Amino acid sequence: MTIPKKRLQSSIFRFKQFVAEAPGAAMSEAIPLARLQSIVNLEVGSYRDRLYPPLTTLGLFIEQSLSADGACQDAVARYLSARHARDQAPCSLNTGPYCKARQRLPISLVEQLSATIGERLEQSAPSQWRWRGRRVKLLDGTTVSMPDTPANQAAYPQSGEQAPGLGFPFAQLVGLLSLATGAVLGVAMGSTKGKGSGEQALFRELMPQLDSGDVILVDRYHCTYFTIAMLLARGIDILTRQHQKRLTSPEAIIETFGGGDRLVRWVRPQRPKWMDAKQYATMPEELIVRQTEVGGRELVTTLVDAKRVSTSDLDALYRKRWMIEVDFRSIKSEIGMDILRSKSPEMARKEVAVHLLAYNLIRSLMVRAAVLAHVLPRALSFKATLQLWHAFSQQWRWHLGEATESVVTAMLRAISTRIIPHRPDRIEPHAVKRRPTTHAYLTVPRDQARAAILEARKSLKVVP
Repeated sequence: MTIPKKRLQSSIFRFKQFVAEAPGAAMSEAIPLARLQSIVNLEVGSYRDRLYPPLTTLGLFIEQSLSADGACQDAVARYLSARHARDQAPCSLNTGPYCKARQRLPISLVEQLSATIGERLEQSAPSQWRWRGRRVKLLDGTTVSMPDTPANQAAYPQSGEQAPGLGFPFAQLVGLLSLATGAVLGVAMGSTKGKGSGEQALFRELMPQLDSGDVILVDRYHCTYFTIAMLLARGIDILTRQHQKRLTSPEAIIETFGGGDRLVRWVRPQRPKWMDAKQYATMPEELIVRQTEVGGRELVTTLVDAKRVSTSDLDALYRKRWMIEVDFRSIKSEIGMDILRSKSPEMARKEVAVHLLAYNLIRSLMVRAAVLAHVLPRALSFKATLQLWHAFSQQWRWHLGEATESVVTAMLRAISTRIIPHRPDRIEPHAVKRRPTTHAYLTVPRDQARAAILEARKSLKVVP
């Protein structure tokens, strides 16, 4: 059953306001209106006319993920403010209805919106933003922690180095991001323990999202025979570092270009445990890869034509792999996804999806500002963009129509001026100077610590 057209249009209009987009203009820049309506109809379907309909809930959820507070109470307070600005009846500050609405929100809706924005930004990137006209994608892994609840511990067990009751559940994420725009194109989430929980297993989940002709930059952890073979079968080139445990024998060298640049033959290793015999039979018996020593590291790539791609070209391209580390820092530190708040695995996955959707919406603003300033999106500051979004966020609650568009235009112009200085080969120590305030660490579960404090109080003598 589809949503009535009038209700759908009203919900989309309010959603545009919540995500800081001008009605009929800016949001359609990120997602075409017809596509947005199609996704909502498909993923939401029919719903009751509640105080927190799906798109309103999603808009508040996005604001909550971008807020420094991050609490549900803060989101409800923002909703009360927005309803007052639109001369609507005030809502209660009770967070219960909003929390239930978040639970009802389909995660597929959030994931589809995020994927659509990322895909649209990647496809619309002009050729000068790409590497030799080819799309370059970055892949890496990271972790997020969440509240220590039995459900979270069962789905995402804590580290084995932590004593029971003292650690926090950890989930592993592998993300696929665009080098040109910084947008998230895909993400796989899993446990840090058990079968199929490694980065390579999660990477294989994301491979269908890669397109023929792509170039992917990964770290040395993914420098494996079968990863390269599967990518080549899909028409995808890879650039990575040589794994420290792989040694190249002189007999494997086919051709030498000079200066440590050479073609090498890799022979198919034994079948790994995760691969069945049928798939193993489809793997080529050998691979021809290029290994080159440049910039103090040894690179491995399937870009084997040394005349078209020099060693300095490979070095310059691989240096950009570091951008995904910066992107993860923005997502975890600036967006606040480092420590999740959800107490169930289902809500934890939804919370991650909303954070990534919020991140892609900010990236869409940066892309539009980059076009306005005739610069690369990577030249603009993500943190400054987020600051400006917060600075302007209250204005479109009080402006409608053309007035809202003028506010967004002013914001985009401001974003376009926040250009990051070019600092190649910047080196900083991975350390901080200011010492944190020292606190004792829990060495027993919290309930036992509370019991010990109460027992100690009982033994104290009361002096009259």
